[in-house]
Amino acid sequence: MRKLIGNSWDIVLDKEFRSEYFKNIVYFLVEEYKKYDIYPQKENIFKALQLTDYENVKVVIIGQDPYHGPNQAHGLCFSVPEGVKLPPSLQNIYKELANDLGITIPKSGDLTKWAKQGVLLLNSVLTVRRGTPKSHQNIGWEKFTDSIIEALNRKHTPIVYLLWGNDAKSKGRLISSKDYILQAAHPSPLSAYNGFFGCKHFSKTNTILRKLNLKEIDWKI
Repeated sequence: MRKLIGNSWDIVLDKEFRSEYFKNIVYFLVEEYKKYDIYPQKENIFKALQLTDYENVKVVIIGQDPYHGPNQAHGLCFSVPEGVKLPPSLQNIYKELANDLGITIPKSGDLTKWAKQGVLLLNSVLTVRRGTPKSHQNIGWEKFTDSIIEALNRKHTPIVYLLWGNDAKSKGRLISSKDYILQAAHPSPLSAYNGFFGCKHFSKTNTILRKLNLKEIDWKI
């Protein structure tokens, strides 16, 4: 068994790691990291899985692909490391958080605290070239992240999925009927006013978790 993650995801995804398509992703990335600036750094590609073990997943937020600017991407969708300027989408997520729960807008964009509480912050595509969004689409990542959702379908406890924007919503077809799906527009400045602001997904998520007798997420950063 390959130990890429360091927790039970290694067992859950063992078949994927041994598959031909995953080997092709690895071969592709070896060359890409040689030739280009690729984000996130290699050690952070699977950070979402490393911070949120399979057994602990209660909520899933699905992003598109990593931020493509220097020092931004660190393996968690919508998140940036401590000290990095908040990207526009994250600013809007924080505005909705403030409007929904009255939480003061954080200065830090690091969402690790969410991940450690069971919020899987998963991008559909896990790597990107600097300055070129969607540059690693169709190399196999979509199949890999589909397999993550299919694995989560086997959990007995229902999961809450937050699907923001069309790319995230396209994953909805894979999600088990036992799970809860909350959908809204993407939080980017282009679409946030068309159905992201006012979605109240943070309070709705905690309402569902209470109903399931699960610990609520403390959304404060």
